[in-house]
Amino acid sequence: MKNAKSPENTPAAAGTAEPSAETVETDAGPARITWHPARSTARLVLALGHGAGGGIEARDLKALAAVLPAHGVTVALVEQPWRVAGKKVAPAPKTLDIGWRGLWPALTKPGLPVISGGRSAGARVACRTAGELGAHAVLALGFPLHPPGRPEKSRAGELLGAGVPTLVVQGGNDPFGRPGEFPEGAYELVEVAHGDHGLAVPRRADITQEEALTVVTDAVVRWAGSLVP
Repeated sequence: MKNAKSPENTPAAAGTAEPSAETVETDAGPARITWHPARSTARLVLALGHGAGGGIEARDLKALAAVLPAHGVTVALVEQPWRVAGKKVAPAPKTLDIGWRGLWPALTKPGLPVISGGRSAGARVACRTAGELGAHAVLALGFPLHPPGRPEKSRAGELLGAGVPTLVVQGGNDPFGRPGEFPEGAYELVEVAHGDHGLAVPRRADITQEEALTVVTDAVVRWAGSLVP
């Protein structure tokens, strides 16, 4: 497994709260981690991968990177090799898993427990690989329980098979799986009222977009705090 790093900034060199970027060579190609260091003594690393249709600019990923460092959590926003290469279409799940495995040594280098997470396809990767990589927990943002309109194509097995403490944050109107469609299981689910797959809420909703993101960040702060002594 490749895990060579570029000579650019790494978390070891990031002594301030300023974000720093690190390129990591994986068997799927070069990937990139943007580190958002904890502003006090770090207790956890929260690694977040993006979905198949976007990157780390997703609203929930940006919100978590802005809020969690103030709570002792270093946030690592991960760009899969296909995004770093400028491609517009995500590869097969197997290739996404290869990229995530190749990044893992860099994510664990700070010597802290790592929450493996992501949104949509990134959440699936985190669930599939949590056990083998020794993830401390899994954060699944907008878990795609099934393709839109195809509830018979359930991916619940991936979620239920994570094998570690898991938090799902799901939009109330997510066509990839509304909260009420999720099966019973050993995980916690937080609903973002009116949210779609990207946790966007319509203007007519009784909750603003800012309030919706606060639901996300508050839930993750509380949950992450429960994972450390």
